Amino acid sequence: MLMKILVLNGPNLARLDLRDSSIYGDLNYSELSELIETTSKNHGFDADIRQSDDEATIIAWLHEAADKKLAVIFNPAAFTHYSYAIRDAAALLSTPLIEVHLSNPMSREEFRHTSVISGVAKGTIAGFGPQSYVLAIIALKSLIA
Repeated sequence: MLMKILVLNGPNLARLDLRDSSIYGDLNYSELSELIETTSKNHGFDADIRQSDDEATIIAWLHEAADKKLAVIFNPAAFTHYSYAIRDAAALLSTPLIEVHLSNPMSREEFRHTSVISGVAKGTIAGFGPQSYVLAIIALKSLIA
């Protein structure tokens, strides 16, 4: 039986096909989701993949993960840099949370250099495009084993 995990994606990720491919890669959101789902299954996980542009929805999903004791792979996108409400919800988790980013925020604009999420995450994987999610799944498997 596969262990259920949540893979949460923040604002604008559903529109990857319209974003700068030199920063975010060539996959559209559907292809990214397929990569995550396949990789998750190969590592013993059943990934529930969700995306929202709405802060309140993401907070509710983090509450759900805390209540159900689900591990989370989380790309907070722009919420990374300023959403203390999302950070507080993420801090409620007793299971691992891995922060992921397609791009490397540290190589971009200065305002992207701060993550309010990383302080409550088990770790952060960034800058490897869609492979950031693959690496996060492998890391999560290691953490849970």
